[in-house]
Amino acid sequence: MRIQILGTGCPKCNKLEENARQAASELNLDFHVEKVKDLQQIMAFGVMITPALAVDGVVKVAGKVPGVEDIKKMLFK
Repeated sequence: MRIQILGTGCPKCNKLEENARQAASELNLDFHVEKVKDLQQIMAFGVMITPALAVDGVVKVAGKVPGVEDIKKMLFK
């Protein structure tokens, strides 16, 4: 599973990465976290507000930092 954190590296982006790693670890998933910081790449996802979370190339949430339990649900949708 590829988990992508879309954002420039702000504190909210870092918290989203932390929550995503924790959620995937707690679910015992085989995952790789990729940080996408390039604005052109972020916009190519259709994201206009960061941070955003994408799973296997599909944006799951943008503009907020969901909690670990919410991210767990997103990893299976």
